[in-house]
Amino acid sequence: MKKIFFFSLIIIFNISATISYKNKIITNLENVQNLTFNFEQNINGKVENGNCTIQYPKKIYCEYDSKNKKILVANGKSLVIKTNNPSYYLYPIDKTPLNLILDKNFLINEIKNINERIIDDKFINYNFVKDEIEINLFFDNNNYDLVGWQTLDIYQNLSITYLSTIVKNKKIKENLFLIPQFN
Repeated sequence: MKKIFFFSLIIIFNISATISYKNKIITNLENVQNLTFNFEQNINGKVENGNCTIQYPKKIYCEYDSKNKKILVANGKSLVIKTNNPSYYLYPIDKTPLNLILDKNFLINEIKNINERIIDDKFINYNFVKDEIEINLFFDNNNYDLVGWQTLDIYQNLSITYLSTIVKNKKIKENLFLIPQFN
């Protein structure tokens, strides 16, 4: 009888911890209008660094620390990658994984309906597939901030992005998410 009681307590604790994680992550996401952060991105072993600003929904501006001064900008409809080569790459955002990652309402709804994994007692991971795009999201186990994601890019390359030095709800410039002009 004691064993049944003990195992019942463990199950109840695990269920309440799962609900607690979800609720805290959802509350955190609901209270975030924008994020500014440093990043490290690894695409098939090629590592790049820089800083980004996300404004929900579906806007992002990233400057890469690279010789070619790469910039990535999404305005909610289009995604542009510009370099000083000069090269421009223009994509509809809805054809990229960022379309989902930058939509916090979508993320909240997905998190409500899936189970998480706890990784090394440091990260809370949610994995989901939508429109043939698989995304792994990682949240900090202490403050419930989004700290990274893993997905396949539009060329089917494994892309892992790690966020650090995260600042929430910082005042940002209105024109930050304007698509660069093609020259």
